[in-house]
Amino acid sequence: MLEPRDGIPPVIADEAGLAEVIAAFAAGSGPVAVDAERASGYRYGQRAYLVQLRRQGAGSALIDPVACPDLSALGDALSGVEWVLHAATQDLPCLREIGMVPTRLFDTELAGRLSGFPRVGLGAMVESVLGFVLEKGHSAVDWSTRPLPEPWLRYAALDVELLVDLRDALEKELDRQGKLEWAQQEFDAIVAAPPPEPRKDPWRRTSGMHKVRRRRQLAVVRELWQTRDRIAQRRDISPGKVLSDAAIVEAALALPGTVHALSALNGFGHRMGRRQLEQWQAAVDRAKALPESQLPQPGQPLAGPPPPRAWADKDPAAAARLSAARAGVSALAEQLGLPQENLIAPDTVRRVCWEPPSADVEAVVAVLRGYGARAWQVELVTPVLVAALSAEAP
Repeated sequence: MLEPRDGIPPVIADEAGLAEVIAAFAAGSGPVAVDAERASGYRYGQRAYLVQLRRQGAGSALIDPVACPDLSALGDALSGVEWVLHAATQDLPCLREIGMVPTRLFDTELAGRLSGFPRVGLGAMVESVLGFVLEKGHSAVDWSTRPLPEPWLRYAALDVELLVDLRDALEKELDRQGKLEWAQQEFDAIVAAPPPEPRKDPWRRTSGMHKVRRRRQLAVVRELWQTRDRIAQRRDISPGKVLSDAAIVEAALALPGTVHALSALNGFGHRMGRRQLEQWQAAVDRAKALPESQLPQPGQPLAGPPPPRAWADKDPAAAARLSAARAGVSALAEQLGLPQENLIAPDTVRRVCWEPPSADVEAVVAVLRGYGARAWQVELVTPVLVAALSAEAP
C-alpha cells in the first residue's frame, strides 16, 4: 500500500483547522485509530511531533502538536470512543502531555502477542493479517523537522490507514481462540494505569555502567550525566548528541586531572572545543572533590528479590521453587500459544517464589492480585504456582 485511500491529508497547524477536525471526528462512527510520532534520538524528551487519526465518517487527520499543543478538546470529543493504537504504552505518555487520554482502548500489538503471532510490529501484523505491505522507511527520522516532507506525511497517514481493519481482524482471531476477554482485561489495565513514577537515579542506566566499580568513579558518572542532561534540556536535543554514554564511562574510569588528559579520551576528541572540554572537566573535578559521605553507593537498594543467578547460593529452596515455577509457566504459555511474559510478568513469578505465601490457592490468588495480575492471569497461573510452592513445602 503506497498511498492513503483518500490521499495525504493536510497538516493541521491552527485553531480553525483543529476545530474542524474535532467536529468531524466527534461526528464519526466506530473506533478511532490513533498514532503519534516522536523525535527520539534527535530531541530532548519524548514529546509528540505529529499526531495521526482515522475514523469512519471523518477520514484521516494529521495534526501538528507543536503548533496546536493543547489537544484536550479533541481528547474530550473522543471520550467514550475506543482508541486503536499499536504498542499503546509507547505513545500514551506523549499523548497524555497534549491532553489526549483514552477511556477505552484496543492495542493491536498486544492483541497480536496474545493471539500468538511471532512478529508483532505494525508492518508485519498488517502483512500477515490483512495482506498489505506498508512502507516502513521513515520510522526513525527527525519528526521535529518543519515543514515535514511529503514522503514522511504519506508514511504517517498509512500508519493509521489500516489500523481499525487490523483491530477488527484481531478481535475475530482473539474470539476464535477464546482470548478476547483476556485481551479486554489487558486493555482496561493499560487505560487505568497511572503515569509511571519518575525513575530514581536515572544516571545509573548509563550504558556501560557495569565497568564502573569505585564510588568516586560512580560520582563522576553521576556528575557528567546530570551536566549533560541540563545541557540537552536547555538546547532541546537528545542527550546522546551532547555526550555519549561511552564517553561518560571512559572519563569515570580514567578520572582525568586536566583538560588535556580529558581530551585524549575517546569521545572527547579533536572535534570538541576548549570551552566544552572545560565544562566536562569541571564536572569531573566536582565529583573528585566530593567528601566520602556524598559519594553514591555502588548499587541501588534492591526493591524485591536479588538477581536469580544468586538464588542458588542465597536460598536453594527459593531457587528450586523458581525453577519449578518457570518450567510450569513456560509449558502453560506454550500450550496457550502466547509469550510467557504476557501470561504473567516474570518479576511477579520471582517475587512469589522468593517470599512465598502458603502453598494454597487463596494465598497465591491474593498475592498475585496484590502484584497487579489481571483476573485471567490469576485464574490460569495460580495452579502452576501452587504446584511449584507445594513441591518445596516442608
